[in-house]
Amino acid sequence: MLAATCRILTVKVARILSSSSSCPPPRPVNIILRSNPPSSQILKGLDVEFDNGEKYSYSAEFLRVHSPAANSSRKSASGEVKVVSGRRHVAIMSVEPVGNYGIRIAFDDLHNTGIYTWNFLHSLGELKFHRMRQYLQALKHQGLSRDPPRKK
Repeated sequence: MLAATCRILTVKVARILSSSSSCPPPRPVNIILRSNPPSSQILKGLDVEFDNGEKYSYSAEFLRVHSPAANSSRKSASGEVKVVSGRRHVAIMSVEPVGNYGIRIAFDDLHNTGIYTWNFLHSLGELKFHRMRQYLQALKHQGLSRDPPRKK
């Protein structure tokens, strides 16, 4: 109800002021680390419930390949974004709060530099299926795989 009211007020204010204003971003009220299988210690996902009632489940792989860290979005010489591949089996080692605006996730591939702000996590949830499709298409286009390379 509050989110709908906020959208209505935003539209009215925007019309009056002829500028965009926005509601406060959703904040998490519950964050749960998921293991797979449930009895194991291997953390394979994160469930987040936001104060606007929306709930999203993120796999460790999805969070890892969409890391907001600067070193996660590399470009090739041709300008094509290089995709993080081989992370199908990545797990979460820890989740730590960063101020009151986000979390830092440490993965078992030793990546731990991205800060997942509440806004970023929420947008990942809203666009999860679209972003996963894009990721799979980019892997295919670049001849890469979700699976790690086989050891020789």
